[in-house]
Amino acid sequence: MGLRVVTIDDVARMAAELPEVTEGERHGNLTWFVAGKAFAWVRPFSKADLKRFGPTTPPEGPIVAVRLADLADKEAVLSAGPRGFFTIPHFDGYAAVLIQLEKAGKNAVREAMVDAWLASAPQHLADEYLSAE
Repeated sequence: MGLRVVTIDDVARMAAELPEVTEGERHGNLTWFVAGKAFAWVRPFSKADLKRFGPTTPPEGPIVAVRLADLADKEAVLSAGPRGFFTIPHFDGYAAVLIQLEKAGKNAVREAMVDAWLASAPQHLADEYLSAE
């Protein structure tokens, strides 16, 4: 029995469980929003991204980007080293990380989705969510 891989459908369900989330598209990619602000999105690699990988094989499978509160949070997440979490040069200076769903654990992805939502939600909504938890 192997571990079940997290899918885009799983990510969509995780997003839908959070208050006032809408699903849409941005730049042609599936994106989840709270109060009109994107907090997670499917992030395939562009040709420029692939070129920057050079001889290194890029992570395979579906990739999801999640917003973080700030660059310190980004450094903390990357330093903690959760399986499947990474960044690329395109995200330098931007408070977000990428998640290779085939490698990441479901609990880590769920936690990242909640953190991304909290970083993007209006303060009153985030406070209501946290007080209900």
